[in-house]
Amino acid sequence: MAETRGVLLPAYVLADESGSMSPYQAELSGGLASLCEGLRAQPMIAAKLRLAVLGFSDDVQVRLAIADMRTETNLPQVVIRGRTNYGAVFADLLQRIPHDVQWLRGLGYGVHRPVVFFLSDGQPTDGEGWRHPHRLLTDHARTPTAPNIIACGIGEAEPQTMAEVATRREFAFVTRPGTDLGRAISEFFHALTTSLVATAPALNSANPRLVVNRPDQFTMAIDEVGR
Repeated sequence: MAETRGVLLPAYVLADESGSMSPYQAELSGGLASLCEGLRAQPMIAAKLRLAVLGFSDDVQVRLAIADMRTETNLPQVVIRGRTNYGAVFADLLQRIPHDVQWLRGLGYGVHRPVVFFLSDGQPTDGEGWRHPHRLLTDHARTPTAPNIIACGIGEAEPQTMAEVATRREFAFVTRPGTDLGRAISEFFHALTTSLVATAPALNSANPRLVVNRPDQFTMAIDEVGR
């Protein structure tokens, strides 16, 4: 059997591109650029990760296919459009993640459980339709590559929904009342970057772990539920 080239963490950023995000397009694009450039600046960290950026509204569109940020030169660009279809996100990931994991393994890598960073400013416009693909995606028995999902809600996104999207309660965050949403988006990307930078060194340890940093201007969604 060939020796494994290393063990990688696939990380997926799901950015809400629905119409209500139009005032914050600059912050979205700037945050994504900051994330990519931050990983490029730390090649030893980037070597342990593979990053994908997906924009979602009525459907999911690839802004950056899963990539090694040490060599990737393109910056993902968001396109504001449509509504907030959560179901499209989870149906897409249900196909995309197993395919990507198989591809990485075919290149000779081991693969840690993928992580998804989900950012939305609203409630799902597809009603309850997202729940079925979400259940399939997060069921480890049916989907062995089931990801950890960190859900961050801003604007009209409700705490209970973020808590249900996230795979663990402590992975669900919402903005504090009165928070400037442009600033919150920038803080989301800063926390995402620092989470990946903190996680990478732990991946090759005896006890690999996922580090999730709470963005400034956010609180844990569980803190808001049931008030």
